[in-house]
Amino acid sequence: MSRPTIAAVAQAAGVSVASVSRVLNGLPATEEMTERVQRVVEQLGYVPDSRARSLKVGRTFQLTLAVADVGNPVYVTMMRAVEEVVSAAGYRLVVTATGADVVDEVALVRGMARGYADGLLISPIRVDEDLVKSIRECEVPVVVAGNVPARAGVDTVRANSPKGMLLAVDHLVATGRTNIAFLNGPADTVPGTARAKGFADALRKHDLEPAAVAEATDFTFAAGRAAAPDLLAAAGVASVNSSGVRGSASAAPFDAVICANDLLAVGLMHELAAAELRVPEDVAVVGMDDSELAEQSFPPLTSVNLGSAERGRRAAELLLARIEDNDRRPRRIVVQPSLSVRRSAP
Repeated sequence: MSRPTIAAVAQAAGVSVASVSRVLNGLPATEEMTERVQRVVEQLGYVPDSRARSLKVGRTFQLTLAVADVGNPVYVTMMRAVEEVVSAAGYRLVVTATGADVVDEVALVRGMARGYADGLLISPIRVDEDLVKSIRECEVPVVVAGNVPARAGVDTVRANSPKGMLLAVDHLVATGRTNIAFLNGPADTVPGTARAKGFADALRKHDLEPAAVAEATDFTFAAGRAAAPDLLAAAGVASVNSSGVRGSASAAPFDAVICANDLLAVGLMHELAAAELRVPEDVAVVGMDDSELAEQSFPPLTSVNLGSAERGRRAAELLLARIEDNDRRPRRIVVQPSLSVRRSAP
């Protein structure tokens, strides 16, 4: 059976092809015309030929969102917000994972020259000169959800991680917890660098020293569990020994831990429970991102909301604006954080 054409829709509706095109493209048309065309489109099962549309206007009507880990809840939230904005503008969203290697990020940006998308929204976890250069030279509009140097000449939307860290420390100090440890992700990443500096600055404001600091190999649940022994060792608490037996818990020299994201925090809480340390009675735990995972964890996780949905929306809007006017001056937007207090650090 042949595929219905726009000409067939026009004939069945008793209108011109131009009138059908106006309705399908959302251009002004009378209510009666719109209803007639839409009724016939549904009856015939007509689907617009996106390839022909792309050739006609010189666009694919497809956008790419590139993130380090598509399984990270914060990126899922961002993706939903981006998709809502771009789909309303008639674009499809393709999501891809770059991983944590900046080489793969660079390869993806340079690959945009193949013309499979009209624009790129990228959230790079690591940034180097090659990435900055590839963004500047990219053949399609690029918006960065994250932090890159101003010389990249690109629209950016980023979180204020240092302020978020200050909110977390202020809350812990206000609730009487002053021996605060920090579990970071890789320190050579954009979020790792920002959150480490924010933690140090926030403690300095309160004339405090870190009770312990550990660095996970990634921003994942598994990495949080794997890094927990470093903090527990600083606490004098034994983790699993060579026989697979845990030692007895002792009082930790820290009464709170701030983690660089929610996945690390939940991984850490698993290990604290295994070491017979209660959350929050013995150790309060605070995450960052305030993802869906924060409410689903046990106990529910106090977390810094870094505005992932808002960052996604603003970045998508910037990308659409950049596609329409590629000569406009780049904008650098900072989304402010808030603190969601739950049972892990009441």
